[in-house]
Amino acid sequence: MTKTKTNPRLTKLIEMLKTKSREENVSIWRSVAEKLERPARHYAEVNISKINRHTSKNETVLVPGKVLGTGALKHPVTVAALSFSPSANDKITSAKGKCTLIEKLIEENPSGKGVRIIQ
Repeated sequence: MTKTKTNPRLTKLIEMLKTKSREENVSIWRSVAEKLERPARHYAEVNISKINRHTSKNETVLVPGKVLGTGALKHPVTVAALSFSPSANDKITSAKGKCTLIEKLIEENPSGKGVRIIQ
């Protein structure tokens, strides 16, 4: 017997990612879907400091998990994630960046061009 996800938002998101991957012939969405199909204890938990180190100004970043607020962000970036801690949300917006959900990123950028996955 296989375990299935019980969170309706998560199951819908995984299906949306797989569908968009097939429609657009883009492997980035398939990769994110596979990461989100894993148990929740394996989801990425990325701190602001890591995003700051591995990105440049006005870059788009996808975190297949939660963004946490440890560290400082010194340049504006667009961050899409499953969820954000309140302090991470504050730090990203105060650096003139943008916090968005993965669903919104798929709608805005279906081809996945210029999106970097950080985990």
